[in-house]
Amino acid sequence: MSRPPDLGSGGLPGSAQFRVRVTKDHLVFSAAHFITFAGGVCERLHGHNWRTAVELVGPLDENQYVFDFIALRDALQKIVDGLDHRVLLPTRHPQIRVQERPAEVEATFENRRWLFPREDCVLLPIVNTTAELIAFWIAGQLRQQLKQTPNHSLESLRVEVEENFGQSAYCELPLAK
Repeated sequence: MSRPPDLGSGGLPGSAQFRVRVTKDHLVFSAAHFITFAGGVCERLHGHNWRTAVELVGPLDENQYVFDFIALRDALQKIVDGLDHRVLLPTRHPQIRVQERPAEVEATFENRRWLFPREDCVLLPIVNTTAELIAFWIAGQLRQQLKQTPNHSLESLRVEVEENFGQSAYCELPLAK
């Protein structure tokens, strides 16, 4: 019977790199959006059942794990819940104008106009509501939460947003303290 190789002093992992990944069937959100591309093309308003996943890279802590799976899952769930059944609108697009009023949000692009109930919208401080930039926004939200976690030595955060089966975008951010 063979034994696993000794990975260093006391069986510790030495120079190994560790990561944890969380993806669950409930880490999804149904949301509408439209994007612009190729200069002036603007898609029709449409929706997706977006799936999300998050991955953290870092050394093992005193409990011998990178980060608590449950805490990571719950942090992502809170963000996803805020996007669910909403219209996602970019507030930094050079051609899409978004005006927020107490009861409604108006979005315009050239000669097109959309009017939505305010409570149905999430205004995202991004240039376009592409899967890539939604992943970037989610990663930024998670990074803010992780900064409040005491004594972590996490190195990076990676968020995946799947807008359709087989079509995913990723954003990876450093987590240096």
